[in-house]
Amino acid sequence: MLIDTYGRVATDLRVSLTDRCNLRCTYCMPEEGLQWLAKPDLLTDDEIVRLIDIAVRLLGVEEVRFTGGEPLLRPGLVGIVERVAALTPRPQMSLTTNGIGLRRTATALKAAGLDRVNVSLDTLRPDVFKTLTRRDRHQDVLDGLRAAHDAGLTPVKVNTVLMPGLNEDEAPDLLAWALDHAYELRFIEQMPLDAQHGWKRDSMVTAGDILASLSTRFDLTPEGADDRGSAPAERWLVNGGPHRVGVIASVTRPFCAACDRTRLTADGQIRTCLFAREETDLRGALRSGGSDEEIARIWRLAMWGKKAGAGLDDPSFIQPDRPMSAIGG
Repeated sequence: MLIDTYGRVATDLRVSLTDRCNLRCTYCMPEEGLQWLAKPDLLTDDEIVRLIDIAVRLLGVEEVRFTGGEPLLRPGLVGIVERVAALTPRPQMSLTTNGIGLRRTATALKAAGLDRVNVSLDTLRPDVFKTLTRRDRHQDVLDGLRAAHDAGLTPVKVNTVLMPGLNEDEAPDLLAWALDHAYELRFIEQMPLDAQHGWKRDSMVTAGDILASLSTRFDLTPEGADDRGSAPAERWLVNGGPHRVGVIASVTRPFCAACDRTRLTADGQIRTCLFAREETDLRGALRSGGSDEEIARIWRLAMWGKKAGAGLDDPSFIQPDRPMSAIGG
């Protein structure tokens, strides 16, 4: 079991498969990209599967989310999914992606055992997409979403970040589009995870702003706390249901007290929080011949030291020293 001193138990493992990405989203990384991890520093496919096996067999992990960077850039992704699906106990598996490669991989991922996907899409306007991502790939994302839905990777969830002056007016249109396509839309407050450290608390689009905008066209009924559980998104029934919309308000409505996540970076480090500045090395133990039990012990000690919260609403908050692409969202 991965328990911390506040009594929280981590059962959700986020696994970053690569720090690389084929987009250059303004809220994540600079236009020229970043200094990517050297290949010897990255975990191999075998190492990733072994660590996931330790997590589910010895540490009580029940859900695995593959992230990046962009996880579809990982050459061995389908094989990793297939091997994790064969573990006992079998964890639930999902993937967070920008969607660009889903048209060609969705069917294979479903056959390998992937349960569902989260796809990032911040706008319905191709020109705004190009401004936000610095790439002209909007149609590729739409095609990827359709392929994921057709392959049965459902519910297909769409993650959207609203940025002032760019797409903050699109919330109602995005929700109407998601309802038409049977996607579950989740708005995410912009978080301070950009490599440029350009995030400003006073200029972000907040959960309150998003809900006010949606309420101009839709009747929203909040779900209860029992329905939410440890999920990061607060959810509302749209026009009485059954469709829902979610808002992940990491900054203005932190949910740290219910956090059930542990994170494995692409180079084999454990992060107890997306915003942590400290890491615990598992790659060294793997490559020096450490046993499964020894690696599990290191992992337990790391999680025992997890802090109470991220402190995003604290003016003295210091941004993490690695961007989101290197940590895994």
